[in-house]
Amino acid sequence: MDKNTTIGLVLIFLVMIGFSYLNKPSQDEIEDAKRRRDSIEIVQRQMDEDLREQQKKNEADNQNSVAEESISDTDTDDAELQNLYGDFSVAASGEEEFVTLENNLLRLVLSTKGGRVYSVELKNYKRHDSTDLILIEPEKAVHNLSFFAQNRNIKTDDLYFEPQVSLKKITVGGPEVPVGREGRIKFNEDNPGESKELVMRLKAGNGRYIDYVYTIKHNSYVVDYDIRISGVDKIINTNTGYLSLNFNYEVPRQERPSKFGEDRYTTMYYKFKDAELDKLNKNKDDEETLNTPIKWIGYKQLFFSTVLMADDAFDNAEIKSVKYDEDNKDYLAYFSSDIGLAFDSRQERNYGMSFYFGPNHYQTLKEHGYDLEKLIDLGWPVVREVNKFVIIPTFNFLRRYIDNFGVIILILTVMIRLIVFPFTYKSYVSQAKMRALKPEIDEISKKYSKDKAMEKQQATMALYKKVGVSPMGGCLPMLFQFPVLIAMFYFFPGSIELRQESFLWATDLSTYDSIINLPFTVPFGYGSHVSLFTLLMTVTTVLQTRLTSQTQDTSAMPGMKYMMYFMPVFFMFILNSYASGLSYYYFLANVFTIGQTYIIRRSIDEGKVRAQLLANKKKPAKKKKSGFQKRLEDMQRKQEDLARQKKKK
Repeated sequence: MDKNTTIGLVLIFLVMIGFSYLNKPSQDEIEDAKRRRDSIEIVQRQMDEDLREQQKKNEADNQNSVAEESISDTDTDDAELQNLYGDFSVAASGEEEFVTLENNLLRLVLSTKGGRVYSVELKNYKRHDSTDLILIEPEKAVHNLSFFAQNRNIKTDDLYFEPQVSLKKITVGGPEVPVGREGRIKFNEDNPGESKELVMRLKAGNGRYIDYVYTIKHNSYVVDYDIRISGVDKIINTNTGYLSLNFNYEVPRQERPSKFGEDRYTTMYYKFKDAELDKLNKNKDDEETLNTPIKWIGYKQLFFSTVLMADDAFDNAEIKSVKYDEDNKDYLAYFSSDIGLAFDSRQERNYGMSFYFGPNHYQTLKEHGYDLEKLIDLGWPVVREVNKFVIIPTFNFLRRYIDNFGVIILILTVMIRLIVFPFTYKSYVSQAKMRALKPEIDEISKKYSKDKAMEKQQATMALYKKVGVSPMGGCLPMLFQFPVLIAMFYFFPGSIELRQESFLWATDLSTYDSIINLPFTVPFGYGSHVSLFTLLMTVTTVLQTRLTSQTQDTSAMPGMKYMMYFMPVFFMFILNSYASGLSYYYFLANVFTIGQTYIIRRSIDEGKVRAQLLANKKKPAKKKKSGFQKRLEDMQRKQEDLARQKKKK
């Protein structure tokens, strides 16, 4: 920086200091300015206070206006609710809450809106995908009582109930329950547990109310459900003959889709109070109006059921089942029931009933009585008796000592084959005798022409009688075994004991085993998978058929030979989608039958059999005629008489 610049800056600084000193205000000017500043601050504070007061006033006015509008709206809402529900309007508004009832077997959730069953979970079971087994899903059920009161249509699921307890969860306990004793009444009688009730109250003003009373017990699939009416009968229309109890829900799928599985068995059952039970069509939509007192209505799936049971009887009902397509992976059907409860306005009524939420286990259902065990399809009368008194008791006995169900089926098969072995042996001996007489039968056939069939039959029967052969000897043993085979056909697909029990490559013996999943669907019911147990059953059946055909004369009916080989293939298409436990049983039965056939063949010398028959032929004929022979002769005489009458005409 040069000298001139420095001098210039110093002069400018001195001029600024001098200017500031010369313009400095006097003491009077300073005080006057202070007074003006203070006055301005006072005025500003006053203005701020006035503004705040005005804001408070405006807010108060707004609040008063809102309050007046709210009061006006409330009055309007109350008037509308009163118009819609009459005295029940006191329960027409509220907030939905939930109360859970729980024991060792099930978890039942109830909603304060409608006091209804909201959801049901079976704790000891899982769905096919290992998720919780929800028997009734949230928001998928309709459960209400409907009637006319004060000329208004009241539906309780529109109204809010008040739980008469503050708890949100009610749990009952009791003694430890051994495996296999779940839900068993006899066990509970000897080992009692807790029992608790929940009252859900629907108020109708002036001390009037309707109570839904739910009672849950330890180790029980049954939840008692009572409807108690107090005072409400005074406002229900006097011409009301019935209250309508509606219980409807969408049925969730629990098992993997199969046309011969859960879809096949899902339908509604009903038991009349003084008659047999019946059911809706399980293959299509169906409905029924029931005008006779009903003991219970069952909403059935393959392995689980919901049953609504009356303490006495429901007066009438309309039930309906809407079947869903097999392509629906989540739900099977929609069940609906409109149940009539007799009502008399001259007296208060309590309606006692109960729900069964549980498995289709034969012994468990049987203990509850009222033919509940018939929810399980065990076949037509004769077959059903075989299952009830032979198969199920034997299966339950073996289950006490053996945990592996594949081994249980193996032992069951051995026991059955041993029981029928004497009949199988007798059948084989009879067939051996028939084969030994083939030369004599051929001679009789040559002797009589086709138009002398009766004479041919008489000669054949005379030969059988003389040598001591019964033509029915080979058939009766087979007829004895047939009900057992059919009983198994019904037992295995519906046996909940096999559900989700694995054996070898089969992950679930209650449904089909699949070793190959095909990228296409084979027609005629085969499906899009390959069941190895079904293939093994088919191969062994063909082998057994071949052995049987070698011991039978099919020359009179050549087509029978091909039919015998067609049947195993036919059943392969059917059983490919059936329970793998059934195919496994048939496979084992075939293996044992083949083994028995070889053993019996070695024990019977057909040459000796023929020699004995020929020796019998030489013996003097007995004069006494069998009843069968008498009937044949009577038939022959009648035919001869008819022939002579025709010739005369």
